[in-house]
Amino acid sequence: MILLGLRLSLRSGRETAARLALIVAGVAAGVGVLLATLSLFNAFQATGERPCWECTRGTAPSGWALGATGGALWNLREDFYAGRTITRLDAAALGDRAPVIPGLSRMPGPGQYYASPALAGLLDSAPREQLAARFPGTRAGLIGRAALSGPDELVIVVGGTPQQVAAMTGTRQVDTVATEPAVDQSADVYRFGFGIAAVGLIVPVLVLVGTATRLAAARRETRFAAIRLVGATSRQINILAAVDAALGALLGALAGVVLFQLVRPAVAGIRITGSRFFPELAVPSPWQYAAVIACVPLVAAGAALWSLRRVRISPLGVARKSAPPPPRAWRVIPLLAGLGLFAGPAFKDGKPDTLLANAGIALVMVGLVLAGPWLTMLGARLAARLTRGAATLLAAQRLAADPKTAFRSVSGLVLAVFIGTAIAAVVPTVVAGQRAVAGGTLNDVLGATLWRPGIASLSPRAAADLLAQVRARPGVDVLPIYARADLESLRPPPDGSPPATSVVECSDLAHFPMLGRCPEGARAVLGRFDRVVGADNPLTVDKLLPLAGPASEAASADGLDLMAVMIRTGDGATLERLRTLVAGHSAQAPMTFAEIAQVRADLYTRAESIALAMVALTLVAGGCSLVVAVGGGLVERRQPFTLLRLAGTPARTLATVVLLESALPLVLAAVLAAGAGFAVAEPAIGQLAMKGASPAMPGPVYFACLGGGLAASLLVILTALPLLRRMTAPDNARFE
Repeated sequence: MILLGLRLSLRSGRETAARLALIVAGVAAGVGVLLATLSLFNAFQATGERPCWECTRGTAPSGWALGATGGALWNLREDFYAGRTITRLDAAALGDRAPVIPGLSRMPGPGQYYASPALAGLLDSAPREQLAARFPGTRAGLIGRAALSGPDELVIVVGGTPQQVAAMTGTRQVDTVATEPAVDQSADVYRFGFGIAAVGLIVPVLVLVGTATRLAAARRETRFAAIRLVGATSRQINILAAVDAALGALLGALAGVVLFQLVRPAVAGIRITGSRFFPELAVPSPWQYAAVIACVPLVAAGAALWSLRRVRISPLGVARKSAPPPPRAWRVIPLLAGLGLFAGPAFKDGKPDTLLANAGIALVMVGLVLAGPWLTMLGARLAARLTRGAATLLAAQRLAADPKTAFRSVSGLVLAVFIGTAIAAVVPTVVAGQRAVAGGTLNDVLGATLWRPGIASLSPRAAADLLAQVRARPGVDVLPIYARADLESLRPPPDGSPPATSVVECSDLAHFPMLGRCPEGARAVLGRFDRVVGADNPLTVDKLLPLAGPASEAASADGLDLMAVMIRTGDGATLERLRTLVAGHSAQAPMTFAEIAQVRADLYTRAESIALAMVALTLVAGGCSLVVAVGGGLVERRQPFTLLRLAGTPARTLATVVLLESALPLVLAAVLAAGAGFAVAEPAIGQLAMKGASPAMPGPVYFACLGGGLAASLLVILTALPLLRRMTAPDNARFE
């Protein structure tokens, strides 16, 4: 029976060959999408498991000596250029056995540095006074990939003398380099994102495989019923059906592997976590290849056996089959229940209930799939009532008669569009809220902390020279922030708020009105200005403003140490020059408030990237499902469509019927899922965005993915319409 099944699949005429080609193409597309997802997850896992040399702790540099025979002094910190983070390590060997980071054969000596390939290119292209001047010495070579998480990472290792490195804030004495993977809190977010992507992606891929293997199911059922009438048993029919489906799925799986190899370079360039992975990491493992090639034919065989359940019951089951019962209204209950949880109990009193929120998401996802056929039926009936055109009536009647089958080919899109819409609606609002500090007027202000308790301050002459160099730049406003003389003896106020630890002069504060205003007649004022410069959360800054007002305490800056500076300029090149200037005196990397907001927003935007990549891949799978479903539907309905042509129905009317039958469930599924996504996102926006931030629309990438995917799907349907005209030509009115 297996040989007979192979013969029937391969040598049963042009129609069977066309069906097999469509099955192979559909399964290949689904397998390619699945392998792309697996390769990205493998690259993410491999990157997260690399030895984290940046996690080396070390000890306080006490008791070290120039004559030491091992160890080194390390000072690891971050720098910034044009909104990009640079990881900088200043190192000084204490002997002949200094530890070496991965990717280097030796550490740089004084006056030398090693840079990552991406940073080396940036150093060569950027003006020296904006970037290269921060790193003294000459380039000794490039850092190898063993020390990097990707080809875009900016890393530099600068060599120095023990005296130079010991004078830097935060220097540690290191004897061995850490080899354990990094403990990254954001890794759990990414794994959750990949898990959601798997849920949203596996459904359309399974739908695609199932749709492909059930092409022209009615014609096959009729043929298998005829074979049963001549004496075949149910078991033999099952074998024929399984062989037919498994053959097409196996060939499709192998073609999908070949297709993935062709697109793998492009897949490796996808910036899921904000930067690219090394191309050699973006590849499925051998067991994953084997699992896909083995499981896809099994799934296809199972789908084929399920579709032939009527043939197994009776040889006449196909001829006598009746219309399936219409879906009932109860299918919408889980969807309404999930949306109700988000509208009320899940975010009661402004505090999210994690359990109820997760339950609400699960109910919405299940409800979208269950409610789809019922809503498709309602839409078809409404279209039939509102129109009198023959094409619309034919399409509406067919959709209303079997909405489950009509919705099945697009059901895989629902979960992906829902998840993508919810995340794409939340992230822009959160990012906009992070950047809305003081109405956005602080975004281009550079803050640099020059002194903290326990750290040696700049001498008065060095501080004056630094301020003079900054003020010498045209178009630059600077706000020097001085430390209170009695800082060590400060106690919190009775209301529990932090004490005012800094002083600014009113003449300088006048250039920064968003921070506050001095009392009338005051020359300097007390405030918490240093907390604004050192804040790593824009929400904290927004709560502190204004820092000065009519009730603020007057003070004097005479004789006080320079604690920090805030610098504003409207020119990006000047900003980078000033950053380079103050970086040598700063206790931490100078950053603008926009960069601080961007650092915190990166996690959200990367989660959005995962979601939108999932939506794009799912739309590809959904479009392939439409190709297969439309092509299979034309093959399956060639006889009734040809009879309609013979009866005088124009080919244009039949083309409109096919277009409406495919477009209505597609558009309805996308609108339903997008609406549910926005409904779920609305309560979450109030929890994640800053108070007073107005909801922001999803970015253009979201609309490009969703709108472009829908447009591409409709274009796919239109490309199949010329086939309809040829298949239903009156001259081809020959039936089995």
